[in-house]
Amino acid sequence: MSTRTVSDHNDPIIESRDQLAVPMSNGEKPKERWRIGTEHEKFVYRTADHRAPSYDEPGGIRDLLMALTRFGWEPVYEGDKVIALSGSDGAVSLEPAGQLELSGAPLENLHQTCAETGRHLKQVKEIGAELGLGFLGLGMWPDKTRADLPRMPKGRYKIMLDHMPRVGTMGLDMMLRTCTIQTNLDYASEADMVQKFRVSLALQPLATALFAASPFTEGKPNGYMSYRSHIWTDTDPARTGMLPFVFEDGFGYDRYVDYMLDVPMYFVFRDGQYIDAAGQSFRAFLKGELPALPGELPRLSDWTDHLSTAFPEVRLKSFLEMRGADGGPWNRICALPALWVGLLYDQGALDAAWDLVKGWSIAEQQALRDAVPREGLGAPAPGGGTVGDLATRVLDIAAAGLAARGEVNSMGDNEVGFLEPLRRIAASGKAPAQDLLDRYEGPWGHDLSKIYDELSF
Repeated sequence: MSTRTVSDHNDPIIESRDQLAVPMSNGEKPKERWRIGTEHEKFVYRTADHRAPSYDEPGGIRDLLMALTRFGWEPVYEGDKVIALSGSDGAVSLEPAGQLELSGAPLENLHQTCAETGRHLKQVKEIGAELGLGFLGLGMWPDKTRADLPRMPKGRYKIMLDHMPRVGTMGLDMMLRTCTIQTNLDYASEADMVQKFRVSLALQPLATALFAASPFTEGKPNGYMSYRSHIWTDTDPARTGMLPFVFEDGFGYDRYVDYMLDVPMYFVFRDGQYIDAAGQSFRAFLKGELPALPGELPRLSDWTDHLSTAFPEVRLKSFLEMRGADGGPWNRICALPALWVGLLYDQGALDAAWDLVKGWSIAEQQALRDAVPREGLGAPAPGGGTVGDLATRVLDIAAAGLAARGEVNSMGDNEVGFLEPLRRIAASGKAPAQDLLDRYEGPWGHDLSKIYDELSF
């Protein structure tokens, strides 16, 4: 989630609704300037006892962040607490219970993306070895209760943690017990954004199925392939879901603005502090009637903040965010951007993907979204067959798109190879979660502590 530490007193006051589409239209870029941004979270644990470390304890999360500064990262503070790092590889930040996230820099190709991921993981493993910390790539803590987990000292998170139980039963699980991999991608125009949004939204459940890796809750199987994805179904209905209006005639920036104006606020950031505005209306803010700041009009930075507080399956800011995947190991961190770059950054592939999904009804899309968290690759796909069958077709399209890009490394390899982990998953018909369940029932003998031995970075 976003980290902000500076109040933008000098940015424009919003005086007209027309200004609300500016962040989205400003995201338009010619194809040669399209970039790839990859975000990935991982769980941090004590290697001695698998406990999640607190922020302040010796060798805990604060010490982890400060130790990473040896690699050139600069600390970012909220008050007197370091809560993030900034550097040439983007930003390192904290999720609410200390999950460690790299929000990577905008890069030109997947070779750079995977190299960035490798640098980051090498750095955290080096520091982890010194502090007695390990890192786990999954969609959900396999064995931790909410009470087992610490809270990070970020004002934004306190407001959200207080608000979540008012609007859903699993919002605290989303914040405290889950990890994801995300990819952020560009668009050339409003029409290009619309086509990419529609394709990626329709196919987001496919990514959920391929990356599903959260089959355990509090030490036992939970009946799902991606419990992380299931959690989103009862987090906050006002700011989550599949967004059927994206497929309506006339969809564009303005319609997304309407959606965001209907999303209740969380906070306003002023003078280094987060002011609680949970449940209040940005429409009221536009009129100077926000209870949290009576008489004050919003600034453009307030709207930019607000755009980061909706959590649909695909999110629009000044780029498109792919949000359907569980956390995972190094090769799947590289594979997620490969999937979406292959589908969205070559026009031939994008058109082929659109041809595949354009006949799906809203009801079929929702049924797919509903089935995948529990059934994974075995879920029925629109038009017949399973999601596993669909995956093979979609990966072929993505491979063609990556080949057409012609981005090669120093060895002459193109980007297609980054899809190989997903091809293996699709060919097996088994999501990563099913492999974990097989190990749990077999060689692990129902001992989930083995997951730390075999799946840590």
